[in-house]
Amino acid sequence: MHPYRTHTCGELREDHAGETVRLSGWIHRKRDHGNLLFVDLRDQYGITQAVIDTSSPIFQTVEDARLESVITITGPVVTRSDETVNAAIPTGHVEVQIAEVVVENPSEMLPLQVNSDEDTGEEIRLRYRYLDLRREKVARNILLRNDVIASIRRRMIEGGFKEFQTPILTASSPEGARDYLVPSRLHPGKFYALPQAPQQFKQLLMVSGFDKYFQIAACFRDEDARADRSPGEFYQLDFEMAYATQDDVFDAIEPVIAGVFEEFAGFNRDEGWSVTPTPFPRIPFAEAMLKYGNDKPDLRNPLVIADVADVFAGSDFKIFAGLIEKGGTVRAIPAPGGAAQPRSWFDKLNDWAREEGAPGLGYIILEDGEGKGPIAKFVAGERLEKLKELTGLGDGDAVFFSAGSGEDAADLAGKARTKIGEDLDLIATGRYDFCWIVDYPMYERDKETGQIEFSHNPFSMPQGELAALEADDPLDVLAWQYDIVCNGIELSSGAIRNHRPDVMLKAFEIAGYDADTVEREFAGMLNAFRYGAPPHGGSAPGIDRIVMLIADEPNIREVIAFPMNQRAEDLMMGAPAEVDDARLKELHLRKVLPKGAEKAQT
Repeated sequence: MHPYRTHTCGELREDHAGETVRLSGWIHRKRDHGNLLFVDLRDQYGITQAVIDTSSPIFQTVEDARLESVITITGPVVTRSDETVNAAIPTGHVEVQIAEVVVENPSEMLPLQVNSDEDTGEEIRLRYRYLDLRREKVARNILLRNDVIASIRRRMIEGGFKEFQTPILTASSPEGARDYLVPSRLHPGKFYALPQAPQQFKQLLMVSGFDKYFQIAACFRDEDARADRSPGEFYQLDFEMAYATQDDVFDAIEPVIAGVFEEFAGFNRDEGWSVTPTPFPRIPFAEAMLKYGNDKPDLRNPLVIADVADVFAGSDFKIFAGLIEKGGTVRAIPAPGGAAQPRSWFDKLNDWAREEGAPGLGYIILEDGEGKGPIAKFVAGERLEKLKELTGLGDGDAVFFSAGSGEDAADLAGKARTKIGEDLDLIATGRYDFCWIVDYPMYERDKETGQIEFSHNPFSMPQGELAALEADDPLDVLAWQYDIVCNGIELSSGAIRNHRPDVMLKAFEIAGYDADTVEREFAGMLNAFRYGAPPHGGSAPGIDRIVMLIADEPNIREVIAFPMNQRAEDLMMGAPAEVDDARLKELHLRKVLPKGAEKAQT
């Protein structure tokens, strides 16, 4: 017999009755029933109930073993009586009578309860993550992550993609976030950087003659944590295709994404969630900003924002009319059925808007063919009919307004759309709603400096290529850039790449970079493009976010085995940590701490 187990703790069934088996695992629970002690033994595969009589010579050993001690038991499998069957677990029709026991490793007092989903707080959970990972819900998420990655890898290979690994130690690249730097011992004063993404390497693979590349790539960015972003490192499905148009990229990745979500849509649920059928809807960036107030629309929310500047232009409501004269606009956020809400709801929304930094949210209630509310007197007759036409609203509804510059009005309207949708319980559940956001502007104007700068990805091919850059207003140039969004969460950005040196140099020139700077900063890729680079494009959906959505978890740390806390600290391993002076000397480094930092460390 194997020294540790003949079966797992999730394997035994009624047809094993009469067999002598050996199981190993953690003591999940113990229940004292007088003459009998019941032990739930747990491993990755499940739980098996074991039982021992107080008359057994090894009873005291079992009784003394604390929860989460690792033990090995040997004994016969017996069928439970009908009244003691536990239908909630697959092994619930049998139990093991303990004839032998070995305590492989006793546990000390636990800092958190493994056999409970009670939240003990982030600090305790992350400091003792190995215990937290034993908990059923957390372990289930991590196993889901494994299954999702395996499914993605299989689907990509079936789609003709080849898996390559790109360097982890590379050169620093200005890609929008801070690099993690690694000092070089052999080259004093010089540093490697951990890749923010394999962007340049995957493009160089296309230049090298490979047609379809992918990898489950580790990426590193020194940025703050958010609910949908882990600080430090994250993983993405990085892929690139040669001789590809935007349509080709969409056609390649949509079956992978939709297939994975369909495969795991029933994860930990009574019924599976629906998934947007392919092809996914495509929404131009300008339309998304108008209708949804942002470029990450949650399409489960049926509310659609409308531009109603025409309703207020030249009106007696001077606040809105004056903004419009100066080039601003007014956005209307519908609230179907809102007329039935109490006055306090409208007041609370006004208070909420002020907390968001806005003067408030004007509103009109539509009843009996008229408008009611603080600004209703300014919107009557033809103006009211125009408002109803633009918003699709009627009696019994309400409408809120956001005014300002196009960007500011859209931002508040987008947040109000979400808030109103939640308040009125309009956001659908049980759905994964996907869309592509396309036709991003290539450039934007910096609010403070007035300078033209890249709006999204500087390595994207402008629509119209060199001719558009030379002839059009830069703010009118669109790029072959796209984001894939699910339920209001961006899964990835992507683009058809700028593979021509002449177009790249012109694109950077418009953004204020001289040719020498571009040649110096992107020498490796730019030089490669001079030796015959095919048109190519790709994307990189985030693995962590995909699993977070499938698991229906609000925080990305719940689907990462060993996440950092919000301050980018690994509480379990004690990172980041100081190193001794000898090590710093070897790396040709010295510490220059900000004022007060030394006192804080002592």
